[in-house]
Amino acid sequence: MIQNLTIKSFHDGLVAKKFSALEAAQALFASIKKTDPEIHAYLSLDEAGAARAAEAVDLAIARGDEVGALAGVPLAIKDNILIKGLPATAASKILEHYTAAYDAHVIEKLKAEQAVFLGKTNLDEFAMGSSTENSAFGPTKNPHDTTRVPGGSSGGSAAAVAAHEALAALGTDTGGSIRLPASFCGVVGLSPTYGAVSRSGAIAMASSLDQIGPLAKTVEDAALLFKAIAGADPLDATSVVADYDGLLKPKIEDVKKLTVGIPKEYFAGELSPEVRAGMDRAIEKMKKLGLKFKEISLPHTKYALSCYYVIVPAEVSSNLARFDGIRYARISNLSTESGSASGEKSQILNLGEIYLKQKGVGFGPESKRRIILGTFVLSSGYYDAYYEKAQRVRTLVTNDFETAFKEVDVIFAPVAPAPAFKLGEKTNDPLAMYLADMFTIPMKMAGLPAISIPVEQYAYPSAKLPIGFQLVGKWWREADILGIGQLYEELSK
Repeated sequence: MIQNLTIKSFHDGLVAKKFSALEAAQALFASIKKTDPEIHAYLSLDEAGAARAAEAVDLAIARGDEVGALAGVPLAIKDNILIKGLPATAASKILEHYTAAYDAHVIEKLKAEQAVFLGKTNLDEFAMGSSTENSAFGPTKNPHDTTRVPGGSSGGSAAAVAAHEALAALGTDTGGSIRLPASFCGVVGLSPTYGAVSRSGAIAMASSLDQIGPLAKTVEDAALLFKAIAGADPLDATSVVADYDGLLKPKIEDVKKLTVGIPKEYFAGELSPEVRAGMDRAIEKMKKLGLKFKEISLPHTKYALSCYYVIVPAEVSSNLARFDGIRYARISNLSTESGSASGEKSQILNLGEIYLKQKGVGFGPESKRRIILGTFVLSSGYYDAYYEKAQRVRTLVTNDFETAFKEVDVIFAPVAPAPAFKLGEKTNDPLAMYLADMFTIPMKMAGLPAISIPVEQYAYPSAKLPIGFQLVGKWWREADILGIGQLYEELSK
């Protein structure tokens, strides 16, 4: 079945003319219509646009043109990444009727590769959450167990890949929003080095941490997609040019020379029995590759979560100020029955009243919580006590990684303290929800690349809940973690 293919096997079949790109797109839409009513991975579909893009690929192949590895590949795109002419809601009512006016830089690059976009996937509102339950349009469910969450905030993208509703997808990762859903759904998720991929055209949540990355069925597919979207962009001053040759064919002899660090703080008792057993299995498999392991310490890890939930709300407060209900989209029903002398109804004319009414209706509870908290920590008298102090501790967290990478090349860690939790289990306890990201936040604070890889290959639907492990690389050394990951997959077949 076409929808079960990897990007690599899809390309081989396409150029061998075993199927056409249009047939592939149609097969994926058939899969979506069959499974997505229950899973709710997508917020919108673009069947007409996908058909046009697929037909262009088929025409190129018919002419005898050489096509790239991503040509015709059906992809799902998180709905906070802009595609011109398509909805971009960020899963928020305040953008419910917004249509993107331009392409994100990553979309421009993928269009140049002739990829096919199936539609936009669900997420926690403005990417704020760990379960995709904060979406204004309803939660996404885990394809392996629909009573459980898929993780967040890129839960729709992860679920789409896991349920064979897309061959691969794009998500965004601010504190763990690619890696956590990848782990919960049994797929691969890569959060690149900060600056490796342009953020232009991604709806900003926390600008010093946001990063676009791939979710895929295999590490090789993730490497293919990452290589296509990486690179500098004049519209994103934080993006840089980096050498990413050699991502797809790791040399075994070079990989075996790498030393893997195991931070003792990550194995200090917070892990569920299932996750601990999964980590042990992953380590044993990696030892068979000839990798050396060494215990390391990241002493300021325990402060990372607290600092993250000061820095992120502060940046949220700033970034979401633009969504006032006047620009981008407008919530209707602004009239009010103010009593004039003639008894006529009048319109609200005061700007403050408009903001209050629009934002009150437009933002969900988690967005409001973070906006209020962020405004508080940035306010006069509290900036130094909270925000500035959190940034100082962020430097200490980064310094820990710098010290560790003098001894090791890659760091091994769990992705989450437990497998996917039940829908509704943590919605009334924000702190419990935030703790789901305790192992993914520290490396994001330092801007490091990290990947979630399934401990085992999980067929959809699997008999047990997936568990992922995490590899963290040095800055700009995605090649190291992708190399280990590809060899790990070969060993697991």
